[in-house]
Amino acid sequence: MDLALSPAQAAFRDEVRAFLRDALPEHLRHGARLTSGVFVEPDIGREWQAILEARGWLVYHWPRDAGGPGWTPIQRWIFEKECAEAGTPALPGMGLKLVGPVLYRFGTETQKAEYLPKLRNGEHFWAQGFSEPGAGSDLASLRTRAVRDGDHYVVTGQKIWTTQAQFANRLFCLVRTDPEVKPQRGISFLLIDMASPGVTVRPILSASGDHELNEVFLDEVRVPVANRVGDEGQGWTIAKFLLDNERGGSSFGPQLIADLARLRALAGPFEGELVTRATRLALEAEALEMTELRTLIELEAGTPPGPRTLVTKLIASEIRQGIDELAVDAFGLAGLQLPAERPFYGADVPAPVGSRDAQIAAGRYLNSRAWSIFGGTSEIQLTVIAKNAVGL
Repeated sequence: MDLALSPAQAAFRDEVRAFLRDALPEHLRHGARLTSGVFVEPDIGREWQAILEARGWLVYHWPRDAGGPGWTPIQRWIFEKECAEAGTPALPGMGLKLVGPVLYRFGTETQKAEYLPKLRNGEHFWAQGFSEPGAGSDLASLRTRAVRDGDHYVVTGQKIWTTQAQFANRLFCLVRTDPEVKPQRGISFLLIDMASPGVTVRPILSASGDHELNEVFLDEVRVPVANRVGDEGQGWTIAKFLLDNERGGSSFGPQLIADLARLRALAGPFEGELVTRATRLALEAEALEMTELRTLIELEAGTPPGPRTLVTKLIASEIRQGIDELAVDAFGLAGLQLPAERPFYGADVPAPVGSRDAQIAAGRYLNSRAWSIFGGTSEIQLTVIAKNAVGL
């Protein structure tokens, strides 16, 4: 396996690097570095989204016939690695990575024309309505009902752990349209306007003090049948497609390597046990990146990647949590502070104890606990690996 970039790939890397040097404002880099949550605030996320859209690189992971640039898997990796090293803000993935591909794969031409442009220009900000109380990892047991009433569905139920729903104006939602059939066959996929009567959002504050999650209550919300994606009862198939995109489709290694390098530069020289932990994490992140690269090279050659793709999210979660735990220990007492105010950039930020980077360490540590939960818990991932990779 040749891991050296070809001349064309090296030229593409240089093009991306030059673009990031010229187009990424320092305040966006600063805001991304001082984000304690899993997701960036919409102000910096949307500004970066607009910059990429103007360059034609926003939906870099979409195929050309869906409006993407038509990049190869290696080009996508190069772009993500350069973005990680440059410190760009994360993009709003609920729309771009999750519902966008669902729409261009399963949506009608009318739905594509209505939603995809507004997703790309930022007019629509999406949240995901999947998990419910009692239906998280066991998603097939969801109870939110959608009863057909002429050319509308009447939706009643509750969603939970709904990321950034306080900012969203659109919700993609799994609902039960047929309670009489096998659970997976009675689920449909709806697009809901968050301004509809009967939609209520209630915040959930994390242990870190961040407000990223919410409960969403749906009380007889009328949703046009035209807002159903796919056929009635096809929601489970669409959800599996969406979750495959959530768990994969991007490389974790480059971001983990870049974050660890930044930590080592910002926290000062490591000593003793911290050196051992940092070295182990660096080796694990580099091994993960090599595994991801091997998979991408196989995909580019038209070879199925095999079961190793199942382990990448699991391993990435462990490394992510290890880096954030190392940060708390490296910053010492200053890494334990948990100010309630957000964000940590801008004009009215809380005064830090020590450095700004120490100020976000505890928040990141607490928030990264979610890595082994969202997108399929680590326990679920291990079960899938045992079945599909090991044959148990």
